Amino acid sequence: MRTTIQGVKVPSLGFGTFRLAGQTCRDAVLHAMHIGYRHIDTAQMYDNEEFVGEALASSGVPRDEYFLTTKIANGSHAAPSVISSTEQSLRKLGTDYVDLLLIHWPIQTVPLGETLGAMLDLQDQGKVRHIGLSNATSAIVHEAQRHARVFADQIEYHPLLGQDLLCSMAREQDFMITAYSPLAMGKVADYAVMNDIAHDLGVGPTAVALAWLLEQDKVVAIPKATSPDHIAENFAAIDVRLSPEQIAAINGLPKDRRLVNPSFAPDWDR
Repeated sequence: MRTTIQGVKVPSLGFGTFRLAGQTCRDAVLHAMHIGYRHIDTAQMYDNEEFVGEALASSGVPRDEYFLTTKIANGSHAAPSVISSTEQSLRKLGTDYVDLLLIHWPIQTVPLGETLGAMLDLQDQGKVRHIGLSNATSAIVHEAQRHARVFADQIEYHPLLGQDLLCSMAREQDFMITAYSPLAMGKVADYAVMNDIAHDLGVGPTAVALAWLLEQDKVVAIPKATSPDHIAENFAAIDVRLSPEQIAAINGLPKDRRLVNPSFAPDWDR
């Protein structure tokens, strides 16, 4: 299953690596690649790019067959740091380019245009295919669009948190919404409606949550898992089809459960 963004086909279900490190990270990414994931997400702040790179090299999957994302750390927004930190990321990942480079958090200490300008330079050099944002509000996306064409905004998005404004913008302006924490850190399984739908479909509630996201235009999801069983259970979501009634039931869940909200976060869309 793939989503088309600006003419580019991106695997709709990716594999997140937040808080994965060492052999655990290597094993998880390698297993994900072996069962069919072709979209891998990491970040400089995760401090695991070298382990992700080792797993990708061991997988035997040709570089042009998977989509790889990393993100610029909060202390690397100045233009020289954007360049040097991204080149370091490429060395750790063992690749000549990343498919998508994101600004991890919209820290205001450096003008957004400066950071994006350096990212455009990397794009011109072939070291980055596409550029975008993470944790950006609608206002920040609008500002960024004045400097560069935004390919993606990676945001917390799951059945317990609504993102109607950004999703509407993504459909209108043709950029990707990448849903992180798409399972609400496991909390989706606390709701009877999710379990009832899962029972009816013969899958787990996590697959239902992911299927709900993947049904939406311009939305991809990057669940994290460590055990082979959970990695496979999440991957099963690509074959799950929800009925209009099931989608409506999930839409009826509370949409105000934001779980990622550090002190340096922007003023979120309401």
